[in-house]
Amino acid sequence: MKKFPVFLMLCSVLSLQAQLRNDDVYKMTEMNNSRMRSEIHIPDFNGYQTLKCDFHIHTVFSDGKVWPDIRVAEAWQEGLDAIAITDHIEYRPNREILKGDLNESYKIAKRAGDAIGFMVIHGAEITRSKPLGHLNALFISDAIPMDVKEPLEAIDEAIRQGAFIMWNHPGWPDDKSTMYPVHEELIKAGKIHGVEVFNHMEYYPVSFDWCRDKNLAFMSNTDIHDLITTTYGAKNKIRPMTLVLAKERSIESIKEALFAKRSIAYFDGELVGKPEHLKGLLKASVKIRVINEKQAEVTNVSDITYRATAGGNLYVLPAQKTILLTIPGPETVFIVENCYTGNGEKLTVTVSDFQH
Repeated sequence: MKKFPVFLMLCSVLSLQAQLRNDDVYKMTEMNNSRMRSEIHIPDFNGYQTLKCDFHIHTVFSDGKVWPDIRVAEAWQEGLDAIAITDHIEYRPNREILKGDLNESYKIAKRAGDAIGFMVIHGAEITRSKPLGHLNALFISDAIPMDVKEPLEAIDEAIRQGAFIMWNHPGWPDDKSTMYPVHEELIKAGKIHGVEVFNHMEYYPVSFDWCRDKNLAFMSNTDIHDLITTTYGAKNKIRPMTLVLAKERSIESIKEALFAKRSIAYFDGELVGKPEHLKGLLKASVKIRVINEKQAEVTNVSDITYRATAGGNLYVLPAQKTILLTIPGPETVFIVENCYTGNGEKLTVTVSDFQH
């Protein structure tokens, strides 16, 4: 009897989606994908939730081509957990057309996110030429005071608001990834907390070492201006994103994790991060069932295909697949080819790492 009211509630919800089909109107609601979300399967591990985030997104309120609430719809449909709206402070080509201040795009996106329980982070992009370049200020409360002539004052204002500062696309626009003295000083002063090792469709190998050696967060983002599907194609292709190892599913927890440098950069099947984070993710993704002393069944429960080499052999663990493998020696060293810990340095594991 207790289940009956629940059944009635479900019927009432379903009735809102019912298809009207008669001689006057024949509605084909099955064509509507706006309420359909693709799930990205990347496991939690070591007590942390693996949240899928994009911290570099533009809208029509700077030089993007999309309204802010569409950015939320795109990200929700593609399986992300959070995005940051980071319109340019200094570059707003549509300012004469669109009314609204530097916080308006975030406010619009936030309302859309709140309506479906999706996390939207308040950000802004400090947009200057090199040597400083572009920096995203995340978790701010007000972008307006950051609109000042002196860029270092804009950074200081963001820091006063408790912002996490990410150095964007260090190799753009001159194809030279250079850490200038201003970056050294900002990092030393604790005013740069992460580096975008991947941006849009390019990555910066030397930045892997910067993050490793200076304990900066590894970041990967779309820097999207057009529609996501226009840029990256089919929905079943995972967009670039930052994997955040959060204590819980909340904006405050994302912020805590980024300041603690618990992040992994993901792009086009490649991963960059600290060895302990990459190894933890790999161990959570790969399940091994020993059949006998010679063979094992290996299952990759994640949506990331892993590639490893050992003894001149290539081992491929396809996403969401199970394969049969000949068991190598327990101390055989595998180089995980798509997991980078530095510039030209890759994660190494052994079979014994997966034995409990």
